[in-house]
Amino acid sequence: MAAYRQLAFMSAAEQGRLIKERKLSPVELVRAYLERIERYDGVLRAYITVCAEQALAAAEQAEQEIARGNYRGPLHGIPYGVKDQICAAGVRTTCGSLIRADYVPDFDATVIERLKRAGAILIGKENLHEFGKGGTNFFPFGQPRNPWNPERTPSSSSSGSGIAPAAGFCSASLGEDTGGSIRGPAAANGVVGLRPTYGRVSRHGGVMYAWHSDTIGPLTRTVEDNALLLQAIAGFDERDPLTSKRPVPDYVAGFTVELKGLRLVVVREIAWADGVHPEVRAAFEQALTVLKDLGATIEETSLPWARFAIPLQLLTSDADAASMYLPLLRSRWNDFDVGTRTRIATAALVPGVVYNRAMRARAVVRKQILDAVKR
Repeated sequence: MAAYRQLAFMSAAEQGRLIKERKLSPVELVRAYLERIERYDGVLRAYITVCAEQALAAAEQAEQEIARGNYRGPLHGIPYGVKDQICAAGVRTTCGSLIRADYVPDFDATVIERLKRAGAILIGKENLHEFGKGGTNFFPFGQPRNPWNPERTPSSSSSGSGIAPAAGFCSASLGEDTGGSIRGPAAANGVVGLRPTYGRVSRHGGVMYAWHSDTIGPLTRTVEDNALLLQAIAGFDERDPLTSKRPVPDYVAGFTVELKGLRLVVVREIAWADGVHPEVRAAFEQALTVLKDLGATIEETSLPWARFAIPLQLLTSDADAASMYLPLLRSRWNDFDVGTRTRIATAALVPGVVYNRAMRARAVVRKQILDAVKR
């Protein structure tokens, strides 16, 4: 039991090194996670679907490949979970909605394909708000709870993707982020979450909420693990025409780069906004101090339009969702969560001219940010 606990909270990078040296069996690692899921997930509800048999079979295959000298890299034999709006062939993909409770895709999302190619092992599909919308407490497949304190929120909408690595239910997770759905659960559950630059990671096979801003990214126990996951999933994909053709940098090597000479810009209207909890503000300021001590240059700037960022994001993302889900809403009204259907129905009333103005305003905010960084 103690050995399983130690394994379950070890970093993915360290697990990978032990697997490569054949000091750790992928089968043993999967079993450690499955035991913890069985013991604790009845309360925490990180998973909607656990792929126990498939994961054990994949672990046995990984072990055999490594024994034959066919080692695929640092993620070979590493178990991960994925937000249940990202398709995996033969595994139920509910999107956190009763409407899709029985949907089983026959294909893998690009990120699943790439992790499979790297030898990683899918252990389960993780809990989320309906269609990744966020903002309510309606979870038809069980209320997710924070592993540090089950009476506290795990945040959303990638709730399970934050809970699972924090609770020792997997080595890493993939989440999806429109307006904080990776970053919120990372903060609430004490893990590392990254929203990649738009277009860096393919969204093919993901059921998106807002096409113009959704991204898929990793949630992990360490920064190094985050770099390993991003390295595996990033890159151009012809099935997602909005992915970037720029070369993928070596994120793992970048993990050890010194910060001397790095310039970081802090936006006053966001960092020091009214309503920020004093403890959050103190933690942020402490982080700035650490970065400065490590050699980074910290500059403050004012971006007056930044105060409009959240309302602009909500207006445009909900309108995007309405364009996709309104027909389904009309035919399955009573099967939607009241919060989801209210947002979709309301956004459907937004005139095209208002949406266009909001998108233009987003461009202004984006330009202000880029100008501040380039100065």
